[in-house]
Amino acid sequence: MVNTLAVAVVGFGWMGRVHTQAYARLPHHFPQLSVRPELLAVADEAPGRAEEAAALYGFAAATRDWREVAADPRIHAVSITAPNFLHREIGVAMAEAGKHIWIEKPVGLTADDARAVACAVAKAGVQGTVGFNYRNAPAVEAARDLIASGGIGTVTHARIRLFSDYAAHPDGALTWRYERARGGSGVLGDLASHGVDLARYLLGDIASLTADTAVFLPERARPTGATAGHTLATGGELGPVENEDYVNCLLRFASGARGVLEACRVSVGEQNNYGFEVHGTKGAVSWDFRRMGELAVSRGTTYQDQPVSTVYVGPGAGEFAAFQPGAANAMGYDDLKVIEAYRFLRSIAVGTAVGTTLGDAVASAVALDAMERSARQGAWVSLA
Repeated sequence: MVNTLAVAVVGFGWMGRVHTQAYARLPHHFPQLSVRPELLAVADEAPGRAEEAAALYGFAAATRDWREVAADPRIHAVSITAPNFLHREIGVAMAEAGKHIWIEKPVGLTADDARAVACAVAKAGVQGTVGFNYRNAPAVEAARDLIASGGIGTVTHARIRLFSDYAAHPDGALTWRYERARGGSGVLGDLASHGVDLARYLLGDIASLTADTAVFLPERARPTGATAGHTLATGGELGPVENEDYVNCLLRFASGARGVLEACRVSVGEQNNYGFEVHGTKGAVSWDFRRMGELAVSRGTTYQDQPVSTVYVGPGAGEFAAFQPGAANAMGYDDLKVIEAYRFLRSIAVGTAVGTTLGDAVASAVALDAMERSARQGAWVSLA
């Protein structure tokens, strides 16, 4: 028997659209799921945006005030895809209203914000899923299994990279993303949060770290109207970029392994260059998001001059079989969000967490706060 679950989306920029499309695709990829989402309401403060979303996707109601969503007893689950500075207020309010939440990272501006949402979710007894989508790639899940099984021996060191050019244009508008009070820690919250989650997912807890940060484009023009995504703006009043364009970080894991995490939002020539390389005493495994269904794997007993093979993941890896029938068939970014939506609704159906949790968001935020503190102090910071 399939039960209907009324859902709402709060914040309808690009990510709100991605969440909505993921809900719509769930019955096609996961017909066995015992709950089926019904798009009941959409909220966005920009004039006309919620109404446009309702007309395009079939939401039953549209509003500019997310509080109306919190007060609606018909709504059981909410996607929170509003700007970072609103995550804590909206997340806590939705949980206290008894609604399950699928919230985008970094869940607020600080670890305290993430903890507040996590505590509200736990107290209310609702489910909470966080948008760490890259761990949902079947190849990443296969890499984790390989590492956990000892397939590359004992992990010695790893490198996680997240380079992009979305903020590289000097005419990029000075939106909330570049303000400390609304956008938080810049590229740390935007990209490095994913890097921390991948590091923890693959290699376990981080014990300590030291970091360096930089701002390479110190001024941008203020936009003259509503923005979505990474809008260009010219002729507006210039204002300061208050948060980080770049971070590099040395990691020490609880296991004793070492790591390097580097992220940049202004890397000219780099488009979504996200991935990792993990080295062990008997081999190595690496992944590149731009070749999402592949792993480069080296393992054996030769150690020196040991070859690297390309492995194409297939139906046996993660949720691959829900999308493609055989190895080397391509999946895309939006598919990862469909997997995330599936695990969110499955958590609600079975009453226990499936996939990422608010605990993962707190752990990531603790590491991000430590990076900021380390960059200011020029010292190693313990996460214990």
